[in-house]
Order: sequence, then C-alpha cells, then structure tokens
Amino acid sequence: MGKVIVTLKDGATREYEAGTTLMSVASDISRGLAKKALAAKVNGQVVDLMLPLHDDANIEFLTGEDEGGLEALRHTASHMLAQAVQRLYGPAKLAIGPAIANGFYYDIDAEKTFAPADLEAIQAEMEKIAKEDLPLIRQEWPREQALDFFRKAGEIYKVELIENLPADAKISVYTQGEFTDLCAGPHVPSTGRVKAFKLQSLAGAYWRGDVKNKMLQRIYGTAFEKKEQLTAYLTMLEEAARRDHRKLGKELDLFSMQDEGPGFPFFHPNGMVLRNELENYWRAIHREFGYQEIKTPVILSRALWEQSGHWDHYRENMYFTKIDEGDYAVKPMNCPGAILVYRAKLHSYKEFPLRQCELGLVHRHELSGALHGLMRVRSFTQDDAHIFMLPSQIKAEIQEVIRLFDTVYSVFGLSYHAELSTRPENSMGDDATWEMTTQALRDALDAYGLPFKVNEGDGAFYGPKIDFHLTDSIGRTWQCGTIQLDMQLPEKFDLTYIGEDGQKARPVMIHRVAYGSMERFIGILIEHFAGAFPVWMAPVQVRILPITDRQAEYAEQLRQRFFAAGIRVQVDDRSEKVGYKIREGQMQKIPYLLVVGDKEAQEGLVAVRKRGAGDLGALSVEAFLDNLQKEIDEKTI
Repeated sequence: MGKVIVTLKDGATREYEAGTTLMSVASDISRGLAKKALAAKVNGQVVDLMLPLHDDANIEFLTGEDEGGLEALRHTASHMLAQAVQRLYGPAKLAIGPAIANGFYYDIDAEKTFAPADLEAIQAEMEKIAKEDLPLIRQEWPREQALDFFRKAGEIYKVELIENLPADAKISVYTQGEFTDLCAGPHVPSTGRVKAFKLQSLAGAYWRGDVKNKMLQRIYGTAFEKKEQLTAYLTMLEEAARRDHRKLGKELDLFSMQDEGPGFPFFHPNGMVLRNELENYWRAIHREFGYQEIKTPVILSRALWEQSGHWDHYRENMYFTKIDEGDYAVKPMNCPGAILVYRAKLHSYKEFPLRQCELGLVHRHELSGALHGLMRVRSFTQDDAHIFMLPSQIKAEIQEVIRLFDTVYSVFGLSYHAELSTRPENSMGDDATWEMTTQALRDALDAYGLPFKVNEGDGAFYGPKIDFHLTDSIGRTWQCGTIQLDMQLPEKFDLTYIGEDGQKARPVMIHRVAYGSMERFIGILIEHFAGAFPVWMAPVQVRILPITDRQAEYAEQLRQRFFAAGIRVQVDDRSEKVGYKIREGQMQKIPYLLVVGDKEAQEGLVAVRKRGAGDLGALSVEAFLDNLQKEIDEKTI
C-alpha cells in the first residue's frame, strides 16, 4: 500500500502505512492524545479523526481547547439534537444544524410546536444518545443516491440543498445509529465524546433567511468539552442577564428605545452625562496624541458615494433622499467626508502624519430582527479618525495608534487581543497593494510586541484591518477598536501632497476607531461595570441624605458647595427613613452617599458611605472633597 509521512506541529515526523486513520496516528503518539483529540487539522483543513491518510501531510490534533475541536464537538451535538427530536416526535423535517459562536442550533420543520418544557425531554434523549456512544460514520454518495435517500425520508430541505450543489459535487453524509444526515462535517469520532451540553432556547427562523419561505423552529444549545466549562459558561450567562444593558439602562434611566424610532436610541439626562464624560475623555486623549477635531455633514451626494465605492459595495446598508431633484445618501461612514476636508487645501509632507478625528453620526440600515439595545442600532456616533501619512511612516503610526488604544482601554479596566483581517472577495485594488498594506500591519503588530490572530478574507473592501477585541469583567469579548490601512480611497479621490522633491505624491490613509461607536461602547460599559460606574463617569457622583428636616439647610449648603466644585450632586430630602434612602441610593449605584444628622451639621462633617465599601465614618467636608476630586482626576476604577 505504500507509506505516508506525517509532520506534527512540533516539526517531528512519523511514517505510517497508507490508509492509516488520524485516530490511529493519535493513538500511536499517546493514549492521552487519542482520548483528548476531537478532530485534526490536515494541511490546514479541519477534518474527522477517522479520515484515512493516503499522502504525506502536516497534522495538528485538536482538542476542546482549540477552536476547530470545539466546533466539531458542537456540530456533533447539533446532530444529536436532531436525532433526539426524531426519536421523540417522529419524522420531523430537518433543515440545517451548524455549530456557531458559543454553541449550536438546528432548524426544524415539525408538526409539533415546541415549548420550553420540551427542551428538557430533548436534552434527556440527547444524554441517552451520548451514553450509547454511537460512532459517526462518514460516507460519500453519488448525487442521485443522496437525492433518492433523502426524498424517501421526506427530507425536503436536504433535497433542496443537494439540488443546489454542482452536478459533480461529492455528497457527504454522516450516520450515527439509526440517524443519517447530510453534512460536510467535521465531527468527533462518537457521540460519547459529547458529555457537557445544554439546550437553551427556542426561536423562529425562515428557511434560508428569506421571509418568503416557511418559518422553521430553531432550537439553540451549547456544548463544551468538560462539565466544569459548561457550568462556568452558564453561570456567566446568568451574570450577563443581570448586567443586561437594556435592563440597567431602564433602571438607571440612561436611555430608551421608542416605537417611533426603531433602532434609534433616545438618551436621557443620566445617559447624556455618561456620554459627555466619555466624549470629554476622548477629546482630551486625542489632543494629547496630536489629533485635530473636524465635523462633516450627515447627508452627501450620490456622486461622492459612487466615487468612494460605497454605492457599489455598501448600498444595501444605506438610507437615501432627494434634494433639488438630485440623489443623496445619509452617510454610513465618515471617511468620504474626512477626505473632502483633506482635499480642501494643498498639503505638504511636513504636515505628516496629519491626524484628524471626528465624532461622526452615521446611519446604517439593519434588519429589525437584528436590533439589540445599544449594541446593534441604526444610528450611532463613530469616534472616527483619519490619518494621512507617508508610506515610510506607516509602521510607526500604527504603533502609535495601538499605544492610544492601550491607554484608552486601560482606563476602563478592559484587556484586549488583536486580530488581523486580510483581503475579502469584494475588494478594490491590485494584489501588490494588498500584499504591501497587509504586511505593513503585520510588521507594526510584531514591532509593538502585540500577539494577533489572522482572519483570512475578513478585511474591509478597501484595505486590511486590525480589530481589537475587548474582554469585560465577566470574560466576554467585544470587538471595538479598528485600524484600517487604506491606499484605495486616496487613489479614488486623487489625494495628493507636495513631497520633499517639490512633486505631487499620493498619501497613505489610516481609518481607525477606539470606542467603535459611542452607543455600543456605552452598552458594553454598562454591562462591564453592571451599572456601577467609576465615580468620574457616574451620572450622580454624590447624594446627600439629611436624616430629618432639621438638616435640610446644611444639606443644601453642601449641595451648593459640591456643585461649585464641579461635582454632580443631589439632595434626597424626602420624608423617608434614612435606611430607605440608603437602600435606594445603593440600588441606583451612586458612588457616594453622605448621611448628615445634627452632629454633622454642627461640626461641618459628612458621614460617608462608599459604594462597595460601606460606612467609612465621618469626614470633614474638605477632606471628603479632596479625596473625591483625586478619585475623579485619576479616573480610578
């Protein structure tokens, strides 16, 4: 049969008989690896462990700690879900059941309408399937055999999927026990490998996402390699529900979403305080890093969007209007306006790098089902910046942007990791330009010493980008900051500068955001801090609680003094017991509650209660104000 040579991740090589499966290779390396491995990567492609090797290959075994291994585990869980449904409720028609971020789902066309209580029965049947430890057997069938099998089974959705494949496509199916499903894979070796899973919720989903098609029932679940990982994830979800920014936004009177403006947030006074503090910090840090602020119009002509490429590449996400019989669009991005500001005068190489920043309001059309509080809206303010520079300045300038991002995120106690996204299918420009710009981003990340992951084909249509994914206080990640290197728009808009030789030359352009959008970043911070904002951001920093009416005058004197010092302060002079006022102040997550009675009024003191620390005792007004101002100035978390 011949021999094959496999090269392992550490560079070691081994020789096997042709036809040896990956599982046999794993077993030969060690029993522990064979037990832990869920899938393998062969020459960069994730495959089943039961795949036989017929050629030399580079091999990496994947466990539940690897993205590919976990995805194979969750994909298998989705098949177990479908198998359990058909065991319990008869021949339900199956659509698709992929692994997704944090879990899996299956879309099902069944006569029975599933209720939350049914998830328990399906979960129990899945657990039986896991105990049966059914091997997953992959087969490749001719097209007609596959069509015949699924037609006889009444699987109309599978038939449609096969009919839409090329005539010469290899049709792969997976069988576990009595259950066979159309699937490209990969999967784990047997159902017994799927031990830690949980069905979570029900939803409706149109077949192929088309509202003209039938509404199917979607069952969501999640799966992990180990039960303790599942328990930790479910605990995190419970904490996330407690921190939900929509819930806290209402309780803390920060913002609302109204039927009259779906996807368009309304910020209330408390929310505007929070927003303004974020904007004030944004302006201060950008001034420190050498940026100049600009402002560009919300509506610009169709000709501009055609020139920028948005008309061809982004039109489905845009809103339009007519002015004086001409076509205009509401801007979905700020960059074309910033380019017009740059082009308004002649520039010299001596000005570079030229850093311009903008808090620019943009509008993007989102489907109503995708809207989600402040996280997914139709109008939002991007904290944009556009930097124009010489090609020789790219590496240093990107490093400077990373330094700015690092400074900003540390203020909020947010750690992060970077991901580099490369050329997408619908891109503009030539291969050489894309290779040069992508390498420039790689070099800057390497020089800064920032580890990064590569997302092939996920860049912007005009250039590669670096995305910054923030980790919040309960371990969730959020994509916020972006650095996009662009040599396309300067070309499209014929941007120039006068070089050292006195000749016109083309600048390089960086697009970047730190917060991402004000709205989404506020939503993230609400959940990150669970509404208990650092004192410098808090809508109300101090609330004064007089015990009786006798202290009302002293409380008002304190309020005026604090207000004059720039503190956001309130007096709760209601005829309620002080204990009730304290509990309410705690519920509203106010950083400092100052209780004042007769003694405090007579001696010029305040009895301080600090959020999270409790009673700090009595302090002089001067001492309290000094400590508070220091905490605000240092932006203490």
